[in-house]
Amino acid sequence: MSATPVGRHDDPEHLLPCPERGCDIVGIIVVDARGWVLLQERDEHAPVAPDKWGLVGGHVDPGEPFPDAMRRELAEETGLRLPEGTLRIWYDGDHTPETKARLGVRNRWQLWVGRADLTDEDIVLGEGRQIVFVDPARVPELDLAEAAAWFVPRFLASEEYAALR
Repeated sequence: MSATPVGRHDDPEHLLPCPERGCDIVGIIVVDARGWVLLQERDEHAPVAPDKWGLVGGHVDPGEPFPDAMRRELAEETGLRLPEGTLRIWYDGDHTPETKARLGVRNRWQLWVGRADLTDEDIVLGEGRQIVFVDPARVPELDLAEAAAWFVPRFLASEEYAALR
């Protein structure tokens, strides 16, 4: 007898920890005037990927629309409230780490990207060790969290990033 995987809709109140259920997640990449990308260095207290570099963003709350989650996470982690239309969806689909408890459990991601004329001084650190704009040439040197290691190089190689630089 095989167990039925727990998906996003099987635990609508998010009572199970994320490794045991499907999670809805938003990520945000802001590109500055130099073409550098905003990344977060997580601290030792982070529940996921401590001491690694990752994306600004996080889990979508139960019943919360993805765009609302994106705006909430951006404000909570960076203090930023960007004008409507600054960020747009670059990726919308499944991306699931190997740390899930069971096969068949999937994470759905929306990754929002856009350009803003900001500097590190505009960021109000709300979570992690630091959130700063990083030179894309330095990204391979960083100890990236699993999702950032998958998304960031793909974004930097994309036509969307080229258009934002």
